[in-house]
Amino acid sequence: MSRDLLYTKPQQPIPPFEFNQKVVDVFDDMIHRSIPGYAEIISKQAQMIQRFYQPKTYIFDLGCSHGNIGLELCKIFPQLDAKMVAVDSSIAMLTAYTQRLATYAAHIRINLICIDVTNLHLLNASVVVINFTLQFLPIVKRDQLIQDIYTALTPGGILLLSEKVYHPSKPLDVLQKEYHHRFKLENGYTELEISQKREALEEVLIPETIESHEARLSRAGFIHLDIWRKWFNFCSWICLK
Repeated sequence: MSRDLLYTKPQQPIPPFEFNQKVVDVFDDMIHRSIPGYAEIISKQAQMIQRFYQPKTYIFDLGCSHGNIGLELCKIFPQLDAKMVAVDSSIAMLTAYTQRLATYAAHIRINLICIDVTNLHLLNASVVVINFTLQFLPIVKRDQLIQDIYTALTPGGILLLSEKVYHPSKPLDVLQKEYHHRFKLENGYTELEISQKREALEEVLIPETIESHEARLSRAGFIHLDIWRKWFNFCSWICLK
Protein backbone atom coordinates (compact mmCIF):
# COMPACT_ATOMS: atom_id res chain seq x y z
CA MET A 1 0.00 0.00 0.00
CA SER A 2 1.61 3.27 -1.13
CA ARG A 3 1.64 6.16 1.33
CA ASP A 4 -0.63 9.12 0.53
CA LEU A 5 1.76 12.06 0.05
CA LEU A 6 -0.34 13.96 -2.49
CA TYR A 7 -0.71 17.12 -0.41
CA THR A 8 2.55 17.15 1.55
CA LYS A 9 3.99 20.07 -0.45
CA PRO A 10 2.35 23.49 -0.83
CA GLN A 11 0.31 23.79 -4.03
CA GLN A 12 -0.88 26.98 -5.65
CA PRO A 13 -3.42 26.85 -7.07
CA ILE A 14 -4.86 23.64 -5.63
CA PRO A 15 -6.62 21.71 -8.42
CA PRO A 16 -10.05 20.20 -7.78
CA PHE A 17 -9.91 16.65 -6.43
CA GLU A 18 -10.36 13.88 -8.99
CA PHE A 19 -9.99 10.11 -9.01
CA ASN A 20 -6.97 10.04 -11.32
CA GLN A 21 -4.00 7.70 -11.41
CA LYS A 22 -2.18 9.58 -8.64
CA VAL A 23 -5.14 9.05 -6.32
CA VAL A 24 -5.55 5.42 -7.39
CA ASP A 25 -1.91 4.71 -6.47
CA VAL A 26 -2.46 5.80 -2.84
CA PHE A 27 -6.20 5.19 -2.54
CA ASP A 28 -6.16 2.46 0.11
CA ASP A 29 -3.90 4.46 2.39
CA MET A 30 -5.94 7.62 1.77
CA ILE A 31 -9.31 6.08 2.48
CA HIS A 32 -8.27 4.20 5.62
CA ARG A 33 -6.64 7.33 7.05
CA SER A 34 -9.54 9.60 6.08
CA ILE A 35 -12.72 7.58 6.73
CA PRO A 36 -13.13 6.34 10.31
CA GLY A 37 -13.97 2.64 10.50
CA TYR A 38 -13.69 2.09 6.76
CA ALA A 39 -12.49 -1.52 7.11
CA GLU A 40 -15.43 -2.35 9.39
CA ILE A 41 -17.88 -0.76 6.96
CA ILE A 42 -16.63 -2.93 4.11
CA SER A 43 -16.52 -6.09 6.23
CA LYS A 44 -20.04 -5.72 7.62
CA GLN A 45 -21.47 -4.73 4.25
CA ALA A 46 -19.99 -7.87 2.69
CA GLN A 47 -21.70 -9.93 5.37
CA MET A 48 -25.03 -8.19 4.72
CA ILE A 49 -24.63 -8.72 0.97
CA GLN A 50 -24.13 -12.43 1.53
CA ARG A 51 -27.24 -12.53 3.73
CA PHE A 52 -29.57 -10.58 1.41
CA TYR A 53 -28.35 -11.68 -2.03
CA GLN A 54 -31.06 -13.52 -3.97
CA PRO A 55 -30.17 -16.09 -6.64
CA LYS A 56 -30.66 -14.99 -10.27
CA THR A 57 -30.42 -11.31 -9.34
CA TYR A 58 -27.59 -8.77 -9.45
CA ILE A 59 -25.43 -7.00 -6.89
CA PHE A 60 -24.68 -3.43 -8.00
CA ASP A 61 -21.71 -1.55 -6.56
CA LEU A 62 -22.11 2.07 -7.65
CA GLY A 63 -18.93 4.09 -7.37
CA CYS A 64 -16.95 0.90 -6.84
CA SER A 65 -13.50 2.59 -7.02
CA HIS A 66 -10.84 -0.13 -7.19
CA GLY A 67 -13.02 -2.88 -5.82
CA ASN A 68 -12.87 -3.18 -2.05
CA ILE A 69 -16.44 -4.50 -1.70
CA GLY A 70 -16.13 -6.98 -4.58
CA LEU A 71 -12.77 -8.27 -3.39
CA GLU A 72 -13.98 -8.58 0.19
CA LEU A 73 -16.85 -10.76 -1.04
CA CYS A 74 -14.42 -12.90 -3.05
CA LYS A 75 -12.18 -13.25 0.01
CA ILE A 76 -14.71 -14.12 2.70
CA PHE A 77 -17.43 -15.78 0.60
CA PRO A 78 -15.51 -17.45 -2.28
CA GLN A 79 -18.30 -19.99 -2.81
CA LEU A 80 -21.02 -17.35 -3.19
CA ASP A 81 -22.51 -17.91 -6.65
CA ALA A 82 -23.45 -14.36 -7.54
CA LYS A 83 -23.35 -11.75 -10.29
CA MET A 84 -22.05 -8.27 -9.52
CA VAL A 85 -22.03 -5.14 -11.67
CA ALA A 86 -19.31 -2.76 -10.46
CA VAL A 87 -19.59 0.77 -11.82
CA ASP A 88 -17.24 3.73 -11.71
CA SER A 89 -16.54 6.75 -13.92
CA SER A 90 -12.76 6.53 -13.35
CA ILE A 91 -11.00 4.31 -15.86
CA ALA A 92 -7.90 4.43 -13.63
CA MET A 93 -9.89 2.94 -10.75
CA LEU A 94 -11.37 0.19 -12.92
CA THR A 95 -7.96 -0.68 -14.37
CA ALA A 96 -6.67 -1.14 -10.83
CA TYR A 97 -9.79 -3.20 -10.00
CA THR A 98 -9.12 -5.51 -12.95
CA GLN A 99 -5.52 -6.05 -11.83
CA ARG A 100 -6.54 -6.78 -8.24
CA LEU A 101 -9.35 -9.10 -9.31
CA ALA A 102 -6.91 -11.31 -11.23
CA THR A 103 -5.48 -12.58 -7.94
CA TYR A 104 -8.81 -13.96 -6.69
CA ALA A 105 -10.53 -17.22 -7.58
CA ALA A 106 -14.22 -17.12 -6.70
CA HIS A 107 -17.67 -17.94 -8.01
CA ILE A 108 -18.66 -14.27 -8.00
CA ARG A 109 -18.81 -12.95 -11.55
CA ILE A 110 -17.94 -9.25 -11.54
CA ASN A 111 -18.65 -7.13 -14.60
CA LEU A 112 -16.85 -3.77 -14.55
CA ILE A 113 -18.51 -0.82 -16.30
CA CYS A 114 -17.00 2.64 -16.81
CA ILE A 115 -19.92 5.05 -16.78
CA ASP A 116 -21.45 7.84 -14.70
CA VAL A 117 -23.68 6.00 -12.21
CA THR A 118 -26.58 8.34 -13.01
CA ASN A 119 -26.56 7.02 -16.60
CA LEU A 120 -26.65 3.34 -15.64
CA HIS A 121 -29.77 1.25 -16.29
CA LEU A 122 -30.43 -0.67 -13.07
CA LEU A 123 -32.55 -3.80 -13.02
CA ASN A 124 -33.25 -7.02 -11.11
CA ALA A 125 -31.09 -6.16 -8.11
CA SER A 126 -31.27 -7.73 -4.67
CA VAL A 127 -28.36 -5.63 -3.36
CA VAL A 128 -27.16 -2.14 -4.27
CA VAL A 129 -24.11 -0.61 -2.59
CA ILE A 130 -23.29 3.08 -2.89
CA ASN A 131 -20.40 4.02 -0.62
CA PHE A 132 -19.25 7.64 -0.38
CA THR A 133 -20.38 8.25 -3.95
CA LEU A 134 -23.66 10.17 -3.72
CA GLN A 135 -21.73 13.05 -2.15
CA PHE A 136 -19.76 13.52 -5.39
CA LEU A 137 -22.88 13.79 -7.57
CA PRO A 138 -24.79 17.02 -8.26
CA ILE A 139 -27.53 17.27 -5.64
CA VAL A 140 -30.17 17.62 -8.38
CA LYS A 141 -29.28 14.11 -9.64
CA ARG A 142 -29.38 12.33 -6.30
CA ASP A 143 -33.15 11.92 -5.96
CA GLN A 144 -33.49 10.21 -9.32
CA LEU A 145 -30.63 7.80 -8.63
CA ILE A 146 -32.13 6.71 -5.32
CA GLN A 147 -35.52 6.35 -7.00
CA ASP A 148 -33.97 4.22 -9.76
CA ILE A 149 -32.30 2.04 -7.13
CA TYR A 150 -35.57 1.49 -5.29
CA THR A 151 -37.36 0.61 -8.52
CA ALA A 152 -34.63 -1.85 -9.54
CA LEU A 153 -34.59 -3.68 -6.20
CA THR A 154 -36.54 -6.88 -5.82
CA PRO A 155 -38.85 -7.27 -2.78
CA GLY A 156 -36.62 -8.03 0.19
CA GLY A 157 -33.65 -6.39 -1.51
CA ILE A 158 -31.39 -3.88 0.22
CA LEU A 159 -29.58 -0.63 -0.42
CA LEU A 160 -26.37 -0.14 1.57
CA LEU A 161 -25.51 3.55 1.65
CA SER A 162 -22.55 5.31 3.29
CA GLU A 163 -21.94 9.06 3.20
CA LYS A 164 -20.10 11.90 4.83
CA VAL A 165 -22.74 14.15 6.41
CA TYR A 166 -23.01 17.46 8.20
CA HIS A 167 -25.14 18.38 11.21
CA PRO A 168 -27.85 21.09 10.90
CA SER A 169 -26.90 22.36 14.38
CA LYS A 170 -23.87 24.63 13.94
CA PRO A 171 -22.26 23.77 17.33
CA LEU A 172 -22.61 20.04 16.69
CA ASP A 173 -21.38 20.39 13.12
CA VAL A 174 -18.28 22.19 14.37
CA LEU A 175 -17.73 19.43 16.94
CA GLN A 176 -18.05 16.67 14.34
CA LYS A 177 -15.63 18.39 11.99
CA GLU A 178 -13.19 18.89 14.87
CA TYR A 179 -13.13 15.18 15.66
CA HIS A 180 -12.71 14.24 12.01
CA HIS A 181 -9.81 16.69 11.86
CA ARG A 182 -8.31 15.02 14.93
CA PHE A 183 -8.77 11.61 13.35
CA LYS A 184 -6.71 12.64 10.33
CA LEU A 185 -3.98 14.16 12.51
CA GLU A 186 -3.86 10.96 14.55
CA ASN A 187 -3.39 9.03 11.30
CA GLY A 188 -0.31 11.04 10.37
CA TYR A 189 -1.67 13.78 8.12
CA THR A 190 -0.25 17.27 8.68
CA GLU A 191 -2.24 20.48 8.97
CA LEU A 192 -1.00 21.44 5.50
CA GLU A 193 -2.16 18.15 3.97
CA ILE A 194 -5.55 18.40 5.63
CA SER A 195 -6.16 22.00 4.60
CA GLN A 196 -5.03 21.49 1.00
CA LYS A 197 -7.16 18.39 0.51
CA ARG A 198 -10.14 20.16 2.08
CA GLU A 199 -9.72 22.97 -0.45
CA ALA A 200 -9.39 20.46 -3.32
CA LEU A 201 -12.67 18.83 -2.25
CA GLU A 202 -14.57 22.05 -1.52
CA GLU A 203 -16.60 22.21 -4.74
CA VAL A 204 -16.37 18.47 -5.46
CA LEU A 205 -17.70 16.72 -2.35
CA ILE A 206 -21.04 18.19 -1.20
CA PRO A 207 -22.34 16.50 1.97
CA GLU A 208 -25.92 16.62 3.18
CA THR A 209 -27.63 16.13 6.53
CA ILE A 210 -28.92 12.78 7.76
CA GLU A 211 -32.42 14.26 7.58
CA SER A 212 -31.96 15.12 3.89
CA HIS A 213 -30.78 11.63 3.06
CA GLU A 214 -33.60 9.95 4.94
CA ALA A 215 -36.22 12.23 3.38
CA ARG A 216 -34.89 11.25 -0.06
CA LEU A 217 -34.93 7.55 0.84
CA SER A 218 -38.50 7.85 2.10
CA ARG A 219 -39.64 9.68 -1.04
CA ALA A 220 -38.20 6.85 -3.13
CA GLY A 221 -40.28 4.33 -1.20
CA PHE A 222 -37.96 2.96 1.47
CA ILE A 223 -39.94 2.44 4.67
CA HIS A 224 -37.57 0.13 6.54
CA LEU A 225 -34.25 1.91 7.00
CA ASP A 226 -31.75 2.15 9.79
CA ILE A 227 -28.42 3.76 10.61
CA TRP A 228 -26.28 0.76 11.47
CA ARG A 229 -23.05 2.72 11.91
CA LYS A 230 -22.33 6.35 12.70
CA TRP A 231 -19.09 8.09 13.63
CA PHE A 232 -19.54 11.85 14.07
CA ASN A 233 -19.91 13.06 10.44
CA PHE A 234 -19.85 9.63 8.75
CA CYS A 235 -22.99 7.56 8.45
CA SER A 236 -23.96 4.14 7.04
CA TRP A 237 -27.53 3.00 6.38
CA ILE A 238 -29.25 -0.23 5.51
CA CYS A 239 -32.48 0.31 3.55
CA LEU A 240 -34.80 -2.65 3.00
CA LYS A 241 -37.40 -2.87 0.26
